[in-house]
Amino acid sequence: MKGLILGGGKGTRLRPLTLNTPKPIVPVANRPFLLYQIDLMKTAGIDEIILSLAYLPRKIEDLLKDGADFDVRVRYAVESEPLGTAGAFKNAEEWIDEPAVVFNGDVLTSLDLPAVIAAHRERGAVATIVLTPVDDPSAYGLVEHDDDGRVTRFLEKPDMDAITSNQINAGTYVLEPRVFEHIPGGRPYSFERELFPALLEAGLPVYAYTSDCYWIDIGTPRHYLEAHMDILAGRFHSPSIPPTTLETGGVENDASIDERSLIAPGVSIGRGARIASSVIGPSCRIREGARVVDSVVWPGATIEEHASVTGSILGRSCSVGRSAVLRSGTVLGGMSSITDFSSL
Repeated sequence: MKGLILGGGKGTRLRPLTLNTPKPIVPVANRPFLLYQIDLMKTAGIDEIILSLAYLPRKIEDLLKDGADFDVRVRYAVESEPLGTAGAFKNAEEWIDEPAVVFNGDVLTSLDLPAVIAAHRERGAVATIVLTPVDDPSAYGLVEHDDDGRVTRFLEKPDMDAITSNQINAGTYVLEPRVFEHIPGGRPYSFERELFPALLEAGLPVYAYTSDCYWIDIGTPRHYLEAHMDILAGRFHSPSIPPTTLETGGVENDASIDERSLIAPGVSIGRGARIASSVIGPSCRIREGARVVDSVVWPGATIEEHASVTGSILGRSCSVGRSAVLRSGTVLGGMSSITDFSSL
């Protein structure tokens, strides 16, 4: 079994955080997001993974290299132009000569991947699509299936009056190599809108696997922040999430840090500062009297004296001035500088 992670998008929904950082390696709980997907692949014994890339691929290659540091073998299929989801799969065909698990590059999930693969094999499926229930399915692709799980119809981002189910395409697939025969080469092609309907039309066995495990698309700032709050609250758990690693020499005695926060190494926290339900990246400086609540702060940021940051995301090496106030929903791209006494 091979693995393919679709990481070629520009992450436009997550901007400004992705202007200089490709979405697959944005930090999640102080760890590059892509590593959670690799960890999930490894639970199913998958140790050869192809990364489909297009946007800032060198930054990802510099991090993962050949994958040896993460106990996998990593190959890179870099697109010269966008090829769509199925087109990206076709672009990696030379390395996929056996069934493959495919992940969309923006999904954080605790899916039981070995169970999905087992169901795929037992049913003799040519393609298995993982489904997950959501409260509002209108922004996603719906998949209808019969009582045995065999897919009967696809609805891509339907109008409210056309919604027949709350089960959406969760962006995880198990595919047999024979599906390559149905993907044209050298042009953009979509799993959701083109390949899967074509497989149905050809009468091939396409099955759904429904899972109610933790699932979130981190591709927007709101959901990216929500994923962090879920991690801090224990709703998503991974043994790979690094522990809080406070260095006592960098924390003033009367600073307040709640037990749900995650603090990386090399962080300095000043006297009277308060951190609650937040993730603070490496080498950040939280000055005297500053307050950080329900927020994510990327590495190298500085929050000056008596500043208040609530429900916000601060990109790499941001600077928040003295007594500035950042309210819920604030998102700062890398290297942003907020002047003293500002209010956002």
